Amino acid sequence: MKSGAAIGFLAARRTVKRRPYTVFARAALTALLLATPATTMGLRAEVGPLPLPRFVSLKASAANLRVGPGASYDIEWIFVRPGIPLEIYQQYGNWRRVRDWEGTSGWIHGSLLSGKRTGIVAPWNKNNVALRTGPTMDSSITAWLAPRVEVKLKRCDGQWCAAAAGSTNGFIKQIRLWGVYPGEVL
Repeated sequence: MKSGAAIGFLAARRTVKRRPYTVFARAALTALLLATPATTMGLRAEVGPLPLPRFVSLKASAANLRVGPGASYDIEWIFVRPGIPLEIYQQYGNWRRVRDWEGTSGWIHGSLLSGKRTGIVAPWNKNNVALRTGPTMDSSITAWLAPRVEVKLKRCDGQWCAAAAGSTNGFIKQIRLWGVYPGEVL
């Protein structure tokens, strides 16, 4: 059994420098947009073949997270690590509105996302989480995973997920992961 087998998840995004007048203008525009119905603005959520919300992962090694659904909108964050799990909760054309495990949200082009599922180990937790040899609490522990460690999800049965953290494979309780819904089957 490995103790502290994985290092916590490294920074996955970086901020973009802002000038004070840009911050003020953005705040004013946000207030205006929030006060205006989405249908008036022409930003209507689209219904597609895939359900909303849903989890995906970042395919690109760097991706701009924008304040609106288009390349002309300002960049709020830049994600700098592929494989980050993101939750899509709105879409507009080829743009997806996503949020990460910390609640940061914005718009990203759909081509930068992948259907491959990943997860983050209990980012809300302070204690390590057990990766076990089987999908039961009686199974032996393969490794202790620190909160915020990224894992690749192989399958989930609604209670347990088969996952890989680096070269270490095992099972983790599904409720200990951000990147898969409770009870979801993969």
